[in-house]
Amino acid sequence: MSGLHHVTAIAGDPARNVDFYTRVLGLRLVKKTVNYDDPGTYHLYFGDEAGSPGTILTFFPWGHAPQGRGGVGLTHETSYRVPETALGYWAHRFVELGVTHEAIAKRFGESVLTFTDPDGLSLALVGVAGAETEAAWAGSNVPAENAIRGFHGATLLLDDAKATAGVLGVLGYDEVARDGTTTRFKARGSSVGGIIDIREAKGFLPGRMGRGSVHHLAFRAADDQEQADMRRRLVDEHRMHVTEQIDRNYFRSMYFKEPGGIIFEIATDQPGFAIDEPADKLGETLALPPHLEGRRAEIEAHLVPLKEAA
Repeated sequence: MSGLHHVTAIAGDPARNVDFYTRVLGLRLVKKTVNYDDPGTYHLYFGDEAGSPGTILTFFPWGHAPQGRGGVGLTHETSYRVPETALGYWAHRFVELGVTHEAIAKRFGESVLTFTDPDGLSLALVGVAGAETEAAWAGSNVPAENAIRGFHGATLLLDDAKATAGVLGVLGYDEVARDGTTTRFKARGSSVGGIIDIREAKGFLPGRMGRGSVHHLAFRAADDQEQADMRRRLVDEHRMHVTEQIDRNYFRSMYFKEPGGIIFEIATDQPGFAIDEPADKLGETLALPPHLEGRRAEIEAHLVPLKEAA
């Protein structure tokens, strides 16, 4: 199974981030942990009930980070799947809750509602036929029939699509359609998180990463062997500089920059988010990896309690 595993973005205030993604979008806070490379800051994971691959949007909430700027060499937009009949509900909800959004438009024959989160991250809801039959998180204040079903995909803004298209082929994607300057790629055997659109913008201003930017896109590997096979092909066939495997506790990762400059990750489906918390208690306590557990008191002292954050 190919497709997106997760998307990681940069936010500002962590409490505002949690409020928007749980209360406004109705996602589950699947994991409350820290950035392993910067344990004085949170790493927050939002997704479906189980934290399934293809549903997880994660955040580094760095309050000191400058505002990002969209442009070439960054992910332009992250999109979610919802039932086709749910877009009217979401448009009304966004008006009611003061969420910045645009009118519903058509792309590749699908209805799309674009919006931004409080940090300016570009997002969209895509009405997908049949999505109402897919599982949804029932523990939120969004009615199940309208709930988000996981990622639809992501849009990359690049100067040239050709080299990146070859890399996407290794990651399990094939070109399926074109619309003007945008080329659509679809994952083999996957619906959730299965779309990558590349919008070519030759000569456009380069992006600058910061608050409201996607930091990296992570693609699925079923296991260590599939991940190793992808790495070998990326190195041998595309001359990519791919890291060795890094243990992220809930998955194992490899990283590289695709030809357009966007950070890509390959993440294993296993072991998942229930290895250190019961499935029905995900995200309720601060989860630390074994190598940081001895520093729990120090780390908790530096983190702003989410319920008290401004």
